[in-house]
Amino acid sequence: MLVSLQPFEPAMIREPMLIINAPHWRGPALYALALLLFACLDATTKYLAQSYNVPLIVAIRYLVHFALMLLLLAPLEGRRLIETRHPGWAILRGASLATVSVCVGLALSRMPVAETTAIVFLAPIAVVMLAVPLLGETLGRLGWGACLTGFIGVLLIARPGSGLDQTGMMFAFGAVIAATLYQLLSRYLASRERTVTLLFFTAVFGSLAYGLLLPWTLHGPTPSLTQTLLFLSMGFTGGLGHYLYTAAYRHASASTLAPMNYLQLLWAGLLGWVIFGHLPDQISLLGMLLIAGSGVTVALSNRRPPQASGSSA
Repeated sequence: MLVSLQPFEPAMIREPMLIINAPHWRGPALYALALLLFACLDATTKYLAQSYNVPLIVAIRYLVHFALMLLLLAPLEGRRLIETRHPGWAILRGASLATVSVCVGLALSRMPVAETTAIVFLAPIAVVMLAVPLLGETLGRLGWGACLTGFIGVLLIARPGSGLDQTGMMFAFGAVIAATLYQLLSRYLASRERTVTLLFFTAVFGSLAYGLLLPWTLHGPTPSLTQTLLFLSMGFTGGLGHYLYTAAYRHASASTLAPMNYLQLLWAGLLGWVIFGHLPDQISLLGMLLIAGSGVTVALSNRRPPQASGSSA
């Protein structure tokens, strides 16, 4: 979720981008693959955190991401890449995502992938609740009930006696707070800034924030070839994940794709089992199901009915 929480860029994709003649399965397929890449990024972070400090891992992830944007987008976009009407909000958004990245990394270094992912997925539910007073959005009884169910699911995962590291849970909840701010800012800036510009600001801020710390974090064993490739893969995985995540919205509507977000919980659980041999206990699994179910319910309840056209055609 170093990215799957970056993974909030879709809030900035507008419906007019929809390609009407695209096969109906293309959007969901691209979306599912993007979520798999985000889960792979989290698993890679957890694996590398066994040998290296998290700020170093996050720094390399952002620096590779930034380098790819410079190579691939700067020649095409030029100055437009940095042109923004709300630099303060864009910087704050980048800072919140940078905070999410390190908090999730620190949580993953102490907790299993699936449980960490599930707790951090509390953020979208919190955003829905806060969007009512802050952004003037509406939420019916079904939506409020689903939000309460999601909180109960988190309590089941983070319950006393669950065996989860207490410090790791603190970092996970810190990620929830920062991710909530990130998503609220994403919603606010969605119609005011270009998506690629906002994405560039997040890459710049993360690269600067953690790059400046490299003199103090650049230590640890000399990476093997496999570890080197894993370090480099994080920027590629995150970048490709964002590309597919965005491309999915060109082939399917937001209301179709939003309920699929919680597929990442499945990917996280499978990777945690295959790579680290961890399986959540039954109570934690119930909590994950409640979180996923509540998120899907909120997404479905927020679907807008089609507008009457006024013509009889």
